[in-house]
Amino acid sequence: MTDNKTQLNWGELTELHVHIGSAVDPAIMWEIANDQGIKLPTRNYWDFEKLITVSGKTTYQKYLDLFTWTELIQSSPEAIDKSVYSIASGAYRKNNITTLEIRFNPMKRNRGGERDLDHIILAAIHGMERAMLAYPIRAGLIICFDRTFDVKLNSILAKKAIKYARRGVVGIDLAGPIAKSFDISTLVPLINDCRKKGLGITIHTGEATDAHEVRKVVELLSPDRIGHGVRSIEDDSLLNILRERGTVLEVCPSSNIHTGVVADLSKFRDIFHRLKKHRVLFTVNTDGPEMLMTNLKNEYLLLEKNNILTREDLREATKVARKASFIKDGSA
Repeated sequence: MTDNKTQLNWGELTELHVHIGSAVDPAIMWEIANDQGIKLPTRNYWDFEKLITVSGKTTYQKYLDLFTWTELIQSSPEAIDKSVYSIASGAYRKNNITTLEIRFNPMKRNRGGERDLDHIILAAIHGMERAMLAYPIRAGLIICFDRTFDVKLNSILAKKAIKYARRGVVGIDLAGPIAKSFDISTLVPLINDCRKKGLGITIHTGEATDAHEVRKVVELLSPDRIGHGVRSIEDDSLLNILRERGTVLEVCPSSNIHTGVVADLSKFRDIFHRLKKHRVLFTVNTDGPEMLMTNLKNEYLLLEKNNILTREDLREATKVARKASFIKDGSA
């Protein structure tokens, strides 16, 4: 990881795409696990760090598998409070991020129903509010539907997101492993209900799924933003639709390279070229800074040093992110 002292001053930054399960310092995760008496597969800290981080290329599914451990460790109100606080406070200290959205699925933090969902969500809100008291940062939570959940479970998540709208929850997302049985159309009434209550809509698509699904998501759900969305470049007419609708892509370079979604940095040169050519709005994000051993400034530097985006492109991406944030004055 690049020493912050050598990093260029980008001013105040905004990050829109960060998962709780992949954004907590491994040392803090180790402490949380030990405080709760969770039996880990190793008693050696360095082996544990390797267990929950990615050092080279992996696959999309193997990356998701890492969340098995982080979700287990974070499955209590105390753990989620400490996790959210560490993410928000660290984002400000390490990267001068002053607007931050953090996403998670509370049902994957309640040990299959053993823990109360409201307690999990309120703990996340409390951890976020503690960080905002300590640092000059605006933060908001995004609750994730899951592709492996049935309509009943996702409906419960929608109700919880609405319940805590204006209390710290600012948006709804769709994430999780790709399931062939999942039907995007089942989310239409849930998304409409969330939108009516003022929640922002972002959907993971165009990462492990193709441009055809991105088009379907846009047509059925009309999201404000799309998580990743890099495979949208496979369809010029889709790119035109994204531009016309003002849909913002949350691009996560290192994440996509580590998981093999994008072959290498040279491919990102083509991706961003096509997005700029079609004037599709995009932001730059980490996805999971600690699990992927990066941070937002490193992502900016990676793109600039490899002549993928110019400094002006990156400053514009920062402006887009700030404007596209679901966090409004007084909402978090």
